[in-house]
Amino acid sequence: TCSLPRSPKGFPKLKNDTFLRAARGEETEHTPVWCMRQAGRYLPEFRETRASQDFFATCRNPKLCCELTLQPLRRFPLDAAIIFSDILVVPQALGMEVVMVTGKGPTFTEPLKEVEDLLKLRQKVDVTAELGYVFQAITLTRHSLEGKVPLIGFSGAPWTLMSYMIEGGGSTTMAKAKSWLYRHPEASHRLLRLLADVIIDYLVGQVAAGAQALQLFESHAGHLGPELFQDFALPYIRDIAQAVKSKLKEEALPLVPMIIFAKDAHYALRDLAHADYEVVGLDWTIRPQEARAQIGKDVTLQGNLDPCALYAPKEKIGELVKKMLEGFGTQRYIANLGHGLYPDMNPEHVGAFVEAVHAHSRHINKH
Repeated sequence: TCSLPRSPKGFPKLKNDTFLRAARGEETEHTPVWCMRQAGRYLPEFRETRASQDFFATCRNPKLCCELTLQPLRRFPLDAAIIFSDILVVPQALGMEVVMVTGKGPTFTEPLKEVEDLLKLRQKVDVTAELGYVFQAITLTRHSLEGKVPLIGFSGAPWTLMSYMIEGGGSTTMAKAKSWLYRHPEASHRLLRLLADVIIDYLVGQVAAGAQALQLFESHAGHLGPELFQDFALPYIRDIAQAVKSKLKEEALPLVPMIIFAKDAHYALRDLAHADYEVVGLDWTIRPQEARAQIGKDVTLQGNLDPCALYAPKEKIGELVKKMLEGFGTQRYIANLGHGLYPDMNPEHVGAFVEAVHAHSRHINKH
């Protein structure tokens, strides 16, 4: 139940820390598993809870965020919860208006068109004032989880957020946003720096509120090649990990594991392995053995079953999971999909995925 507002103190004792142990590279009896977008539209109870409310109004309602975060855990023995929220709350904190349009997705009413538009953004963001509702949702959810599993907090990464702010929504080419990188490199860096600073404070605030791990989503990395990624994405990804860690130390907050998920960025795996994240998340377009060879043994890998594999019959899902576990090995590994769950997926197939990870990894560990 997600009722009373409670303080970020005296949290219940954690009963299942498998996910955190794997993230830190400690030994686990089974491979932990969670799914990106596990609190989502594929669950009938999610659609019911969300039916009456605007998407971003839901994000601003801590009790609803808590309820939506807990729903998948009532169905499946997942090893982690991820707070229900959205990456676009950060551009909202900078003063931009984003609405959810049915059939189209998130849409910015006034995207950034010219360099001068950067002046319209809040240059100093008080994250508690602007995003305190996320912190409240995290604290409430951490209590309501009753120590069942750890709670993951997250943010979009600067390039991904910048691309949305300029494109005004989704795009197949990101041509408007990428043209800024080529035409206005200085202004692009100004915007990316502004975003990184907000993200750093936002992630530290999430840990203060009770998040036990953090994931940074660079969902649009695939639109950049190695050079643009090197110039406009990687420096900020690195800086966020380092700054978050040093601020957590300064504020005597727990040093939580951090995950970087840069979708379609195989060209950057070696760099991401040295970007100061405990875990590197992978999409489904890379072989586990290749990823391990590039990333080395000192970083935990997370991923990477093709989400569409969940359309397969349940026995087939089991076979695919077994093959994936054999590719990654059961240690220093967190099982996940290579991207989020899709709205038309069968919850029973999600359950089959989770159970297959536990069963096969236990079997492999025993033998």
